Amino acid sequence: MGPINLVRVVGGGLLAGLIMNISEYVLHAIVLGPDGEKLLEEWRELGLVGDPDPIMLLVLVLATFALGLTAVWTYAAIRPRFGAGVGTAACAGLLVWALSYGYAAVYVHAAVTVYPPRLTWLPVAWSLIEVPVATIVGAWAYRE
Repeated sequence: MGPINLVRVVGGGLLAGLIMNISEYVLHAIVLGPDGEKLLEEWRELGLVGDPDPIMLLVLVLATFALGLTAVWTYAAIRPRFGAGVGTAACAGLLVWALSYGYAAVYVHAAVTVYPPRLTWLPVAWSLIEVPVATIVGAWAYRE
């Protein structure tokens, strides 16, 4: 078992992060855009929120790239035990999904019940496909 090839982790992780960011754009700007805008307008009328901070969009994009890096690093870490390939990459992606989207959605839904279920659970279901697929693509670029 050799050391993890960090250059390949970064390359594959950035690729996975790019796929996730594109997918998140499609989900939140196109699929859920009208629902999110409606909720934001309702909250504005109640005085609960102001205008979105554009810096937060950058933070979310960078965090999604970090998630891609984490997913490919996880693949590289478990690869010696489980073998190289799609199955191992999918397992790494599902683990990263469970520790990020899965946990966060349950936490938010349990603690903050002001989100409509569609705005909570559709992103969770979407990412259940997005994260493993992006991890598989990112793992494809990984070599030891």
